[in-house]
Amino acid sequence: MRRFFACCSFLVLLFSPSLLAKELKVVTTVKPLGLIVQALTDGAAHNDILLPPGTSPHDYALRPSDMKKLNDADLVIWVGPELETFLVKVLAEKENSLMLTAQKTIELRHYAHEGEVSHGDHTHSHDGVDPHLWLGPTQAIQAANVISEQLINIDPLNKKVYEDNLSQFVAEVEQTIEALAQQLKPLADRGYYVFHDAYGYFEQTFALNKLGHFTVNPDRRPGAKTLVSIRRALKAEAAVCVFSEPQFSPAVVKSVVRGTKVNISTLDPMATEIAEGKQGYVQFLAGLGQSFTNCLK
Repeated sequence: MRRFFACCSFLVLLFSPSLLAKELKVVTTVKPLGLIVQALTDGAAHNDILLPPGTSPHDYALRPSDMKKLNDADLVIWVGPELETFLVKVLAEKENSLMLTAQKTIELRHYAHEGEVSHGDHTHSHDGVDPHLWLGPTQAIQAANVISEQLINIDPLNKKVYEDNLSQFVAEVEQTIEALAQQLKPLADRGYYVFHDAYGYFEQTFALNKLGHFTVNPDRRPGAKTLVSIRRALKAEAAVCVFSEPQFSPAVVKSVVRGTKVNISTLDPMATEIAEGKQGYVQFLAGLGQSFTNCLK
């Protein structure tokens, strides 16, 4: 009889849902998006970020190790073909992928018409969706809701964890929005130029005064007319700051700014220096606001 009960107890343990459930594997493409997902999956899932730190998604080439991560993932979260063009064919037949630019509940902004840009093996227009949605705190919250819903669908055993994480994430981002609004409001009339047109979501949220950009896409070299126009504005003291980016050479920015009184600073849309973890996205958002504040002052 003792052997019977011992055997039954062993079987109960063996087939217990908590033991059978394996940890969910989630892959995100770019680090800022990964920071959002890390906040949402803390204590419930394993996360991998596909692109190495400091890498631009505009010209990335997949490695065999990347393909293994994608194939092993239970869920792949990407922005969409507007950003990660290299994933379009790879994810075309994968049902376990979540494309954020296809979600109707995320308020996406659109570029003004600037023509088509050739990227060697493909051409796309920059009069479509702005894919840098993680730079908008409102869009980050909207994306977090979509992602959490998907996580719960495929991992219902951790529903409470995902719901609690989402609630905390939304509260912290909303607090950061409020703090940044007060911080940036006195600087709303200060003009500036950015290296490439990536910050529209952030700029709209905080009503900042961007005068222009060197290039629409970092794959595209700034045109001579653009550089002349920017330099003329800088000499006329129309702007107080010009932002470069760590992923790209600042040489062209330095050459245009040379001889003027304008400040030079760096904006990092890819969160290169931000530590991964549950607080990563909020730290990234606050750091971005501080970069604007320091240069525009």
